[in-house]
Amino acid sequence: MRSKKTNYDVVVIGTGAAGMAAGLTAVQDGHSVLMLEKGKTTGGSTNYTEGLFAIDSYLQKEEGIKIKATDVLSEEVNYSKYKADSRIWRDYINSSAENVQWLHEQGVEYEGVQAMGAGEATWHIYKGMGFGVIHDALQPRFEQAGGEILTLTRAVNLQKKDNGDIEVTLRDNRTKEHYRVSARTVVLATGGYLNNERLIKEETSYDERRLVPVSSGKGTGDGLEMAWHLGAQKNGMGMAMLFGGYLKDEQEPSYKMMSSQMNTAAGQQPLLWVNENGERFVNEEVVYNFSLAGNALYTQAQVYSILDQAVIDKMATEGNFMGLGIYVRRGQKMDKLQAELDQAVAAKKSFIFKANTIAELAKQMQLPVANLQETINRYNKFADQGVDSDFGKESQYLQKVTTGPFYGFKLNVGAFCTMGGLKVTPENQVLDTNYKPIPGLYAAGNDASGLVGDTYGPNMPGTCVGYAFYSGRNAAHNINKYL
Repeated sequence: MRSKKTNYDVVVIGTGAAGMAAGLTAVQDGHSVLMLEKGKTTGGSTNYTEGLFAIDSYLQKEEGIKIKATDVLSEEVNYSKYKADSRIWRDYINSSAENVQWLHEQGVEYEGVQAMGAGEATWHIYKGMGFGVIHDALQPRFEQAGGEILTLTRAVNLQKKDNGDIEVTLRDNRTKEHYRVSARTVVLATGGYLNNERLIKEETSYDERRLVPVSSGKGTGDGLEMAWHLGAQKNGMGMAMLFGGYLKDEQEPSYKMMSSQMNTAAGQQPLLWVNENGERFVNEEVVYNFSLAGNALYTQAQVYSILDQAVIDKMATEGNFMGLGIYVRRGQKMDKLQAELDQAVAAKKSFIFKANTIAELAKQMQLPVANLQETINRYNKFADQGVDSDFGKESQYLQKVTTGPFYGFKLNVGAFCTMGGLKVTPENQVLDTNYKPIPGLYAAGNDASGLVGDTYGPNMPGTCVGYAFYSGRNAAHNINKYL
């Protein structure tokens, strides 16, 4: 199916939070808008998100949650080692409450506000997850207002025209036909490049063989590469939103592990991690900042977590130590854990090992037997004393490894998205290599740089998708002025 017209005020490439917010805002401002989606389903990775960041929202005021804007700004730019743009953060923070309100006015309902790990209560959890936000609220309003969406249609090239417009070359993914439309402005909202192994290998320090993308699979850097070809400045590459240990099942899509209690028990607990030599290498409390946990895992060639039957039973009856977002809640009783373990062992999954002795477990995991036994003996001694003399972990997390059977898990590194690639102004205009705006070209969400350094900051949870909604709207507001 081809576009209805050949000329538009705004062409939005991507239909996730950034694209949908940009498209809906632009069409509400009275502009003709074409939104492009290369897959069958709109929403991209936003469909799997749980909530967005804000401070001073109506929900926080109702609950008496007070967080100072300048404190958030200071924490975030310091966390980034000042690689983040303070102006972008200032504008985003100051618009965040209105962002939550605007979504509510479009029909989005919220479950409430909560924190993640050791962070602040900035996470506004929406009902129906991101899928509901896109499909039950934003997209219907966009189409009712006269916006046009083409699915299975990919933008493959951008070219500046003599009159200042941007020519967008489209490919119909069903017929493979190419055709062109003209846009006065273009918003790039293609979701980053997590699913482009070449860019991960070339532009980041991550070993792509251990990285497990948990996303829609469509973040292949389309918007970035088209913009670079047009002369845009490459900026802010090299950061994936890591979220710690993740089990890789070669027979299943990676997102299926998100709701697995076994996955949460294996990869997200502050218990015992060892490296390829059977040695501890970090204070495992790092899991309370999931991005730092991912960084820690990457300091070693390979990482395994080890659980004994006693701690498995403890988590089943008393609850886990740490959850995984809202998929597995923090403190939740792991009532399905044993069944999931038994099923994985029976199916001989490559990520799990089970043995009645530590020596046998080490042999199965191909770890030095003496090293692993020595590590666990030392760890158990720390547990008895209530003091971790190696890394300073709190005593409540020093759970002895003494009760068989013992389970080992090969941990890969989960990642939700990348953020960055295009240098933008606080108005979300794309800059060229001379720091000049490319007229009519805007980038939002994970295609835009300026929000992070080399590590995502989860202590203010929801900032990634919150910025996607905000920056899409911000781009549209500035497009309205431009037009």
